[in-house]
Amino acid sequence: MEPQPLQRHVSAFWDERVVPALFEFIRIPNESPAFDKAWRANGHMERAVRLAADWVTAQGLEGCRAEVLRNDGRTPLLLVEVAPRGAGSALIYGHLDKQPPMAGWREGLGPWTPVLDAQGRLYGRGAADDGYSVFAAVAALQALQARGAPHPRAVMLIECSEESGSPDLSSYLASAASTIGEPGLVLCLDSGGGDYERLWCTTSLRGLVTATLTVGVLSEGVHSGMAGGIVPSPLRILRRLLDRLEDPGTGEILPREFHVPIPPPRIAQAEQAAETLGPNVVKDFPFLAGVRPMSDSVAELILASSWRASLAITAQEGMPNLEQGGNVLLPEIKVKLSLRIPPTLSPAVASGALKRVLEADPPYGAKVTLSGGGMSGWEAPPLAPWLDEAWAGASREFFGQEARFFGAGGSIPFMEMIGKRFPKAQFLTTGVLGPHSNAHGPNEFLHVPYAKRLTCALARVMQACAGQ
Repeated sequence: MEPQPLQRHVSAFWDERVVPALFEFIRIPNESPAFDKAWRANGHMERAVRLAADWVTAQGLEGCRAEVLRNDGRTPLLLVEVAPRGAGSALIYGHLDKQPPMAGWREGLGPWTPVLDAQGRLYGRGAADDGYSVFAAVAALQALQARGAPHPRAVMLIECSEESGSPDLSSYLASAASTIGEPGLVLCLDSGGGDYERLWCTTSLRGLVTATLTVGVLSEGVHSGMAGGIVPSPLRILRRLLDRLEDPGTGEILPREFHVPIPPPRIAQAEQAAETLGPNVVKDFPFLAGVRPMSDSVAELILASSWRASLAITAQEGMPNLEQGGNVLLPEIKVKLSLRIPPTLSPAVASGALKRVLEADPPYGAKVTLSGGGMSGWEAPPLAPWLDEAWAGASREFFGQEARFFGAGGSIPFMEMIGKRFPKAQFLTTGVLGPHSNAHGPNEFLHVPYAKRLTCALARVMQACAGQ
């Protein structure tokens, strides 16, 4: 296939069929079950998966079968199977569930209001993370079929619980095992890269331990003037406990149990990505004026966000808002800890270490408890020569730039699950989440021009897979 006709075909398909469908998808507030406990009754997830299934069927792909699976009251899963036009077998992953709305959307934008601006940025929750995936995969296969090019047997698993940690996915991997078969290539379309100027491949994903830390000192709140100096503040105890885990000056996670050796090839890839991106690694984040990143070294920032542990406190309970805060020494404080762990560190080991560090010998004998769990990270195997050549060639062909590789700081539970199940498969993890796309936050957008070129690259990769 010549690149220019392929690009024209894919661009027209996106404009005429994909973008209108994504507009409808954005309008559906299908929050993941962790955020919408009444997801069944509300029906939004059913609307989203039905929209995607009906759209896939309407595209007229030869040898295509789309089915919505519903296992034991779990969130649904869209299973798409496309018969081969050549050799090989590919498993393609994406998800339809979304993060909560989040405050802070700019005027004229909103999580459930699709807006396409003049630069091709499609604003709204979930199109980039990760609703576009099934539409892009079908668009790539449709382009191959329209031009008479070969493609492998393709199976798409489009789940609806990823943003909740994929609790339902393992059930579907088991029940759909005969359809999935033994893929030679696994394409995960739920990641991104450092710019929109080339293809990016995610080589690793950090794991995650999510836990609730509770610090209690009283059975009820008391007058802060009467108790101050007698009763220890739960907030001060909380600070002391967190200082065991994290250096307050540098942010480094202190216990050695949370560190792993970084493989030299990953360090080299980080240095190459740093050379390509330079200060743009920092510019992707909306820093307030005068705020600096945690290191002056771009390569160190990339490694710190992909291979080192880091802590964020994402929620609290027990402190009233400013208007309701009286002169009361609080009885108890709870905080939600989000501890990202290195790709190769066991979440069970990390969870156990976290519990030991925070619960041991509590200051003043305070009641300190930690509850939660974790999910594994993942490191990709080396790319086979055919896949490396196809990916590198597609980057040059459709972007005019060399492809780049680096680790991602987030977690995709699917990759660890499927990596264990198919250890001989090739893995290509990529996506559309680039600078300022702001997945999970306000003003999330899908960069449509990049998505179109990525679709062309996916077509090239699947064509190469069909020759294996």
